[in-house]
Amino acid sequence: MSFSHDIRECIRNSLSNDYQKFACLYGILLFGRTVTREEIELKSESEVFRSLFPSLLQHVCKDSASLLSMENKPRKNGSMMTIYKITNEKAVTAVRRKFHLHEERRIDMRNLSKNRTGAFLGGVFLICGSMTDPTKEYHLEFSPPTETLCSDLCQILSHIGLHPNVMRRKYNYSVYLKVSEEIEDFLTFIGAQKCTLRLIDIKIDKEVTNQATRRTNCDIANINKIISAAEKQCQAIEEIIRHDDLKNLSPELQELALLRLENPHLSLADLGEMLRQPIGRSGVNHRFRKISAIAETYQNHIEEKS
Repeated sequence: MSFSHDIRECIRNSLSNDYQKFACLYGILLFGRTVTREEIELKSESEVFRSLFPSLLQHVCKDSASLLSMENKPRKNGSMMTIYKITNEKAVTAVRRKFHLHEERRIDMRNLSKNRTGAFLGGVFLICGSMTDPTKEYHLEFSPPTETLCSDLCQILSHIGLHPNVMRRKYNYSVYLKVSEEIEDFLTFIGAQKCTLRLIDIKIDKEVTNQATRRTNCDIANINKIISAAEKQCQAIEEIIRHDDLKNLSPELQELALLRLENPHLSLADLGEMLRQPIGRSGVNHRFRKISAIAETYQNHIEEKS
């Protein structure tokens, strides 16, 4: 199952009293597809929503729930789209009055008293929210049905300390969170603490993996650097040998040159420890600079003759 599914499961399990169920249902209805004087229509592919919405409506609006119709339509991707409708005029009017649903849909704060905001936002997520797999990306998104509700949702998210972003896609609006810490705060606020803990675990795993990758990349870069430097050192030594000049080097340089040819992949520090009189990395590097300078004199001599 997806991470979004798990969030919806947590929301369903968090609705423990009448106030929370009322607020959750309000969020669903307000941000649903259609709310007019003639009908209320909601659509969702979520299995959690499919089972939760009728029970919420039955609990809060028993008379209207009896007039609820349901239709399932298979989608091309293999999922099932469930469509709920209330078309009875009296039932629609009763629901709209109970939740103060007007033609211009706005969040009515009278419905969010008694600490109901978390349950309300849970309902909003149930009907128009989704979250990307956090192992790939941190992205929690809402698709409000109107520009007005997009603005209202941003205000209420800002009120609880979040910083939502808004994106417009043609005639549709998207409100989203990209900062993992803010997504964690939101999930906790709506009662999805288990998903918060899971998200934190995923973040830790990703950080450990990223650190290991950075260390590996650093090690590879250092190895490549050592190999590249060693190749140049060997080329300089071989140039000296071609000119039969190795015997004219000082004993210290001769020892280091032969040691390098025998150990082309060792670091400078390791070579320094293998000398009869061990020296540090900087000392070895200093001697190789002398060897390189001698090899360069041959090339300079050739260039002068030409």
